[in-house]
Amino acid sequence: MDQTLLLLLIGLLAGLIGGLVGIGGGLIIVPFLVFLMGMSQHEAQGTSLATLLLPLSFLSVYSYNKAGFINWKYVMILSLTFMIGSYFGGMLALKLDQKTLKKIFGFIMILGAAKMFWDSYK
Repeated sequence: MDQTLLLLLIGLLAGLIGGLVGIGGGLIIVPFLVFLMGMSQHEAQGTSLATLLLPLSFLSVYSYNKAGFINWKYVMILSLTFMIGSYFGGMLALKLDQKTLKKIFGFIMILGAAKMFWDSYK
């Protein structure tokens, strides 16, 4: 499959799922970039972060705000701490080797999926 077409499909799928269930598109984009595009874990994570910077911030937020589903007080608090955490998380990620970074990423995905799965039965 053509690389450009594959990237278009990955972006569309990540945006659709991210907007639908409120997860960061990185959970979709990173694995696809690693497995389908052959990127390193570091490059996939960096590309994902750069990709999500504008679209997620404007389009999805617009829709949720219009429907009244954003708590702006929480957004301000979370945004400040998220920026600080992101800076240190990015610095740490750059110091880790590929295998360790993939294990951490996979573990977080499994943990999140397991919690959501079990919570759906409550």
